[in-house]
Amino acid sequence: MTIRILPAIGDPDAARAVTSLLNQLPDAEPAPVVADSTALLDALAAAAQGAGAPPGHPAPAPPAAGASYAVEALPEVVLVHERIGPTPALELIREVALRFPAVGVVLITTDAGPALFSAAMDAGARGIVGLPLVYDELAARVQAAAQWAAGVRVHLGGASDAPPGPSGTLVTVTGAKGGVGTTVAAVHLALAARAAGRSVALVDLDLQSGDVASYLDVQFRRSVVDLAGIQDISVRVLQDAVHDHHTGLGLLLAPEEGERGEEVDDRAARQIIGALRSRYEVVLVDCGSQMQSANAAAVELADVALLVTTPDVVSVRAAKRQVRLWDRLQIRKAEDTTTVVNRLTRNTEIQPPLVAKATGTQVARTHVPAAFKELQPCVDAGRMQDLDGRSTVKQALWALAGELGLVESPAVRQGRGSHRARPSLTGRKRKALTAGAAPGTGTGPGAAPGPASGTGVRFGARRGPATATGGPGAFDPAGPYEEG
Repeated sequence: MTIRILPAIGDPDAARAVTSLLNQLPDAEPAPVVADSTALLDALAAAAQGAGAPPGHPAPAPPAAGASYAVEALPEVVLVHERIGPTPALELIREVALRFPAVGVVLITTDAGPALFSAAMDAGARGIVGLPLVYDELAARVQAAAQWAAGVRVHLGGASDAPPGPSGTLVTVTGAKGGVGTTVAAVHLALAARAAGRSVALVDLDLQSGDVASYLDVQFRRSVVDLAGIQDISVRVLQDAVHDHHTGLGLLLAPEEGERGEEVDDRAARQIIGALRSRYEVVLVDCGSQMQSANAAAVELADVALLVTTPDVVSVRAAKRQVRLWDRLQIRKAEDTTTVVNRLTRNTEIQPPLVAKATGTQVARTHVPAAFKELQPCVDAGRMQDLDGRSTVKQALWALAGELGLVESPAVRQGRGSHRARPSLTGRKRKALTAGAAPGTGTGPGAAPGPASGTGVRFGARRGPATATGGPGAFDPAGPYEEG
């Protein structure tokens, strides 16, 4: 969210200092400084009039308290210096709050004591910043005032596309058990969202054995533990803890010392995730496979909760246990969980509909094929971002990102006719297609295709000549990839 800031400062030295710090704030658009209270009120009135006056009609009067129009052109935050004139600072704050209720006002003062704080709050200010100015304090007060203003504008009917509070999409990726491909899925979903032009944070909440850093070839001394004990996570603190990866992802990593993961409790996790969602459009969280208070809080807050499993009995049972655990602890209901079937092969006995029936969850339409040979070079090098675009695994995971709404579907669904888009051909229809590959019993490597004789082949047949002889049948490029 872009934060428009209008400073009202009469002291030239203070104006220069404030302008310098405001230019360092991320996503901030500071306006030129106004020197007195009259200029401030005129600037706000002009912004409201310009937004609310229809073409060819005279501008309306400045909006009164509670007005439900002309709020989209107003700045989100107004900074008022204590030495502003001719109207005293507290009276000016009260007038701004009454006439422009969708603007958050922050007072800049040398006296930040309880008495002035109480008086400023009574006048309608949303915060106080002490002099001399400190970047972290100014950033925290400006962001808090901007979020409050965004919430007010939703209720007043303006800026309906700016919801109050955290606005980023939170997606958690949890494994039914270890080794099912949770981190690979989380990394490529994040890369897909970033490739679509969205700002993305990838968080490793597998606190004891997180591998996001290993998969992306990162060595960074900061981790999520460094944010656990901080009561108010400012923009600067968040920037220090998040690693800016060359792919464009913001990485918040698990600690190197697994025992330190206990320092991150559910309160810290909620605060960290809230700070990230206010800064990034998409927040991907790798929750691992072991539930702790931190990743349980993330799953509870998630807009989309993914559960990754492989199509084997042990993994499906583990997925069922995980879903039941979430239900018992009132973390998440089964019907609100999306299961992703990883490493699907043409010969697997357990198909996605059976996984859905066993777990009671929704199953993603996009399934990920088994193709570790494609992944192994990138896994061994620790550079998962270098996976070839022709990889069937990458294509499937990026198509999954499109299905989840993290990217625009046309941008990621290249080669729409490939196997990943047709999971329904993995069962009886595959057998029927194999049966129709050759007439009679000719399924061997030297069999030549020819016209069918006598009886035709019907889709949905349980058996066919090609499978009756035990031969492999013809290769179907539309079916799930099977690792060789």
